[in-house]
Amino acid sequence: MTGAYILSINMFVAALFAVAFSVVASTNPTVRGARWLAAGYGIGVLDVALEFSLPWLVHPDLAVFSIYVAYLAALSCGVIGVATHYGASPPTRAILAIWILAAGLIPAMIGLPYGSGPRSLLYQTPYVCLQLLMTWVVLRSSRQMALDKLLATVSFLVAGTYLVKVAVAWRIGIASGPQGYLSSDYAAISQTLGAVFLIALALVLLLVIMRDTTLEMVVRSETDPLSGLLNRRGFTRHAERLVRKAKRTGLPLSLVTIDLDRFKAINDGFGHAAGDMVIADFAGLLAQSVDGSDLVARMGGEEFAILLPGRGAEEGGRIAEDIRLAILQELPRRDGLPDTVTASFGVAELANMDQLSDLSRKSDAALYKAKTMGRDRVSIALQ
Repeated sequence: MTGAYILSINMFVAALFAVAFSVVASTNPTVRGARWLAAGYGIGVLDVALEFSLPWLVHPDLAVFSIYVAYLAALSCGVIGVATHYGASPPTRAILAIWILAAGLIPAMIGLPYGSGPRSLLYQTPYVCLQLLMTWVVLRSSRQMALDKLLATVSFLVAGTYLVKVAVAWRIGIASGPQGYLSSDYAAISQTLGAVFLIALALVLLLVIMRDTTLEMVVRSETDPLSGLLNRRGFTRHAERLVRKAKRTGLPLSLVTIDLDRFKAINDGFGHAAGDMVIADFAGLLAQSVDGSDLVARMGGEEFAILLPGRGAEEGGRIAEDIRLAILQELPRRDGLPDTVTASFGVAELANMDQLSDLSRKSDAALYKAKTMGRDRVSIALQ
């Protein structure tokens, strides 16, 4: 199998992935890294086209230089694309340093025979650095799920392939000149390595993007847009998991149900925009009043809920009382809003035989009791 045949496969694959990442970027503008990845694979197509031109060039030095720069640009786009997708600032200083290194190696490469091992080592060094930089970007990100670890592993292996190419060049040589590159055994080995590992890298990148897009859609479907808290659907899904965990571990679990008092009067007297502002302010206060392990949700209208893993009804009651006082003291006073906003609280603790629906029913009953007793108070359900 000749290097030219494998190179044509690589060109087709690079074009295919360039289109794939372009489609992802155009259909989901929030996946900003896909544009850089599409650009990287698009430049890869240009790189392959330049390699095809080598046998017909009398003076191929400019083409060889262009191939060198094009592949550097393709890898740089890949690093920026991965960093952007992971929400990190692109490592522009490191990329610039590698480009300066690449430029500094050119005079040394010119002085070495074309197919020699030392020249190949200098040629591949900037590629190794850029690929390791991509690996580093993935490893330092906050996402460390199985696919992220796989991406880091594949990226590291791709960096290793450049060193394998150096070893092959040292062992069997490349060619006497650029025009003979495509017919050499080195080209067949080099392009095969590129095909296998760069296809693997692109596929894992696509899987990571698909996973994160799916997770983003799930988060959106479970988030209340006005308050930024979980909606009823999201709360139920996560709460059922925590109920199962509490039963398995024997740790306490309590639910606080909250209802803003006389909220209809706020909407009727001050307008729905004012009511929305009260909801948003109150949601922010709730989010600041609980731990990261607690679930906070807007269940609908003026009703909210807090699920407290590891805390029983007594502690849940204290937390509810702290929130009740914080409403009076810390809820922002805004023009066009009522001077005083209050809320009623119902607290219940999970019993051994309870399901989430049972816990919710007990908490709702305690909330109703707080309402009937005059509002702006905390009521704890009896076990």
